[in-house]
Amino acid sequence: MIDKELLSILACPVCKSDVILVNKKGEEKIKCTGCGRLYPIKEGIPIMLEEEAEYEKE
Repeated sequence: MIDKELLSILACPVCKSDVILVNKKGEEKIKCTGCGRLYPIKEGIPIMLEEEAEYEKE
């Protein structure tokens, strides 16, 4: 679980938009509210790298 205070200071490294915490297929991910990229969380650490991001499939 990501701390809400930490989440409030994070921003997408690509478009600089705010991010939110989402649950996809039982895994928590960080989602950009601007471009829609999903960033993984590994061992409680958000991996906010463009090359690690994926796009949400609608």
